[in-house]
Amino acid sequence: MALPRVLLADDHKIVAQGLESLLKDSFNFVGTVSDGRALLEAAMRLKPDVVVTDISMPLLNGLDAVRQFRSNGVEAKVVFLTMHADAALAAEAFRAGGSAFLLKDSAGDELIQAIGEILQGRAYLTPLIAKDMISVLIEAKESPKEESRLTPRQREVLQLIAEGKTLK
Repeated sequence: MALPRVLLADDHKIVAQGLESLLKDSFNFVGTVSDGRALLEAAMRLKPDVVVTDISMPLLNGLDAVRQFRSNGVEAKVVFLTMHADAALAAEAFRAGGSAFLLKDSAGDELIQAIGEILQGRAYLTPLIAKDMISVLIEAKESPKEESRLTPRQREVLQLIAEGKTLK
């Protein structure tokens, strides 16, 4: 049986190398990228089974990259692995098309467990923020938030400006 194909996306090389080392015995790595645009291109070209991605990356954040490759037909399971212990961000990650949400504070075994869960068709949320997530879901039900007024392209341009890029 072929090993699941995994694409990694993190703008910190040492983190990406550590993840690859942690997962290399259980998965077939198809690539590692360091920004959101490269993630979008690689996901569409390589068609991995699983994408493990950070949220905060240059050029295009992980959330918007996943939204875009989802709209282009990429069906890979997505694990968001981030340093942001924010339940609202976790909810947004699942809305963007994520299958799992973990913190970089999580143990390596938890990442392997999460990937196993999502490959079996289940979702995974780290217990480190599960309690906070319940509060976010209750608040969302009681007072639905207004949809974002920015288009995906507008968010992308705003991110580039925040990174100090010029209009040119």
